[in-house]
Amino acid sequence: MNVMDSAPAKSSLMSPESDIQRTQFPYVTGTSIVGIKYKDGILLAADMGGSYGSTIRYKSVERLKPVGKHSLLGASGEISDFQEIMRYLDELILYDNMWDDGNSLGPKEVHNYLTRVMYNRRNKFNPLWNSLVLGGVKNGQKYLGTVSMIGVHYEDNHVATGFGNHLARPILRDEWHENLSYEEGVKILEKCMRVLLYRDRSAVNKLQIAKITEGGVTISQPYSLKTFWNFTAFQNPTVGAEGSW
Repeated sequence: MNVMDSAPAKSSLMSPESDIQRTQFPYVTGTSIVGIKYKDGILLAADMGGSYGSTIRYKSVERLKPVGKHSLLGASGEISDFQEIMRYLDELILYDNMWDDGNSLGPKEVHNYLTRVMYNRRNKFNPLWNSLVLGGVKNGQKYLGTVSMIGVHYEDNHVATGFGNHLARPILRDEWHENLSYEEGVKILEKCMRVLLYRDRSAVNKLQIAKITEGGVTISQPYSLKTFWNFTAFQNPTVGAEGSW
């Protein structure tokens, strides 16, 4: 008998896929996060929908969470993977607090940590199916960055994930400026979320806006936007589309 034939199946590259369990695609997902810098800190906006495939299964999913004393995190994508990321961050913050040295992790450090986590999991072919937005303020310095599920990351004055990259950022490029007041920032974010509600089937009209300043994190109660659905293009979207499906 061939020696190779007697080797255990688990040592073979051809072993059954059931030996290893990985999330090959997301199940319950959240859609876009939009974040901006404003005069006093950072603002993030997210709706509260959780989609099971194309079905909006949950409508009270909180996707904006504080991280330590100086940071605020928002996540698109798989909700259970976001919960896993929050568990990692809770352990990170606890470990940092145990030093009791009067210092604490700032948003830049937390963002760098997240880029390493996402890239590490991508290299293991076991990614966390999320796009993250991390904002914060420490020592008067505002920070806003994003990281994708494969570890691609950058920082900017305004960022967005999901459809927000295509639909919200053009609005932000036109209307954002560095001296935005809180009220002006909220108004711009609501405009972005309204456009996403009109165009993104996974969006729901129930959102939260969170701010972080030197004084800490404040996350709004859920609320809805005033909408208008009687646009001509909405009423008969196939007019002029001869020959299309």
